[in-house]
Amino acid sequence: MHDPGAVEGDLSGIGADPVAFEIFYRRHVEAVGRFVARRVDDPHLAADLTADVFLAVIESSAGYRPDRGSQIAWLFGVARNVIADERRRAAQRLRVTGRLAGRRDLDADDIARIEERIDAESAARRTCRALSGLPEHTRALVESVAVDGLTVAEAATALGMSPVAARVRLHRARRVVRAVLARPAATLA
Repeated sequence: MHDPGAVEGDLSGIGADPVAFEIFYRRHVEAVGRFVARRVDDPHLAADLTADVFLAVIESSAGYRPDRGSQIAWLFGVARNVIADERRRAAQRLRVTGRLAGRRDLDADDIARIEERIDAESAARRTCRALSGLPEHTRALVESVAVDGLTVAEAATALGMSPVAARVRLHRARRVVRAVLARPAATLA
């Protein structure tokens, strides 16, 4: 039975309610696709990770707490974890096998659409690369606010820090990132 509250605030039922999950998925799939495309440049991997984010949503929807932040902030936190898990797995595979394997086939239209999304997010990927010199929690904070559009309070909640600490870190990090981005693009590659 469909629970309308599952898409408005309480996500605890979307793992058991296909209609509520579909509404949630349709509402957020583009934002998640853009989030992923800002962080990876392979269309196959972007498609797989986007799907993995929504699988993780089904598994962890009971853990969503509306009083701790918006659905999109929580969803981006899930996406960040999925991408981080994939990066750890990829690093392990590279150490063990020396190459990636097991990609699923995409048709030409899927690849073209994902490549367009990746191209559209190239400036954001440059920003993400500029952030690579920051400590992990600070980088995640800047990405959440500047790239993903969360408020400082939402990002702080998603990352488990106080809003005051988040504002201080954000101020310091923005100075560092501005200095890095002021350099010519070729020096960031």
